[in-house]
Amino acid sequence: MPGIFIDASDGLADVFARVVRSDDPPVRINAAAQVAPESLPALLGGHDFLLDDHTALPTETIRACTDLRHVIFLGTGARSYMDPEALAALGVTVHTIKGYGDTAVAEHAIALMWAAARGIAAMDRAMRAGRWQRMQGVQLTGKAIGLIGFGGIAAEVARLAGGCGMRVLAWNRTPREAAGVAFVSLDRLLAESDVVSLHLALSDATRGFLDAARLARLRPGTILVNTARGALVDEAALIDALRRGQIGHAALDVFAEEPLPAGHPLGQLETVTLSAHSGFRTVEASDTLIRRALDIARRVSGR
Repeated sequence: MPGIFIDASDGLADVFARVVRSDDPPVRINAAAQVAPESLPALLGGHDFLLDDHTALPTETIRACTDLRHVIFLGTGARSYMDPEALAALGVTVHTIKGYGDTAVAEHAIALMWAAARGIAAMDRAMRAGRWQRMQGVQLTGKAIGLIGFGGIAAEVARLAGGCGMRVLAWNRTPREAAGVAFVSLDRLLAESDVVSLHLALSDATRGFLDAARLARLRPGTILVNTARGALVDEAALIDALRRGQIGHAALDVFAEEPLPAGHPLGQLETVTLSAHSGFRTVEASDTLIRRALDIARRVSGR
């Protein structure tokens, strides 16, 4: 059976066309931004695998998609859109893709960090509004960055931050070692870091990981960077900490609800820098992502 790319939007159809090979399994392109759950059974009929960028796949809906055997999720955060174990019980295997954008996301995290430290977004907004608003920033050379979670992306952040002259601290749920990185307790990381960058996978154990109690342990003025998952942070507690000045600045690429709703409090605060879940979106990372997805498709289809 052929496969289907159910939400090839945001230029991904063009990426697919660029990296697909003549001997890859056939894949139908559905260039939709998102697919409503009620449309999935008709859309997926006659397809035994799908590529999914950001479409939710409710278990009960997939139960009606009797041809489907494989979901190839374009990234690592499949749990934000489906229940892999429940789908496995239906005979549908969920495949994720790791490592394709480690450098891209790390560079984005570093870019957000510097933008926060120097007030780039606020000055840009003021200039566009006709105001000459100089801001006093913070030098990060010699400062401490704390990495919560230490996988491939965090390792790249550590390399880049260390190269900029920062002291790198890290905490991971399992023991790790890395050159130039001091692995410390979570309490010490929260207390000593001038910048905290999140790099945990989202699970039931990590949802709301940075709650009000942990945010309160940060030193006043800390910059918080999140390019991982919005649900790792208690957003209400974060907004409160920003308003009180406990956190100096939040630089965020991910949110509990995406797209971020119009009028959301995070969009109203001057001490917040926002980007639209785009840390992984570079030409290089996108090409690697879709090529790896097609390699999985080749494997599951016996090519």
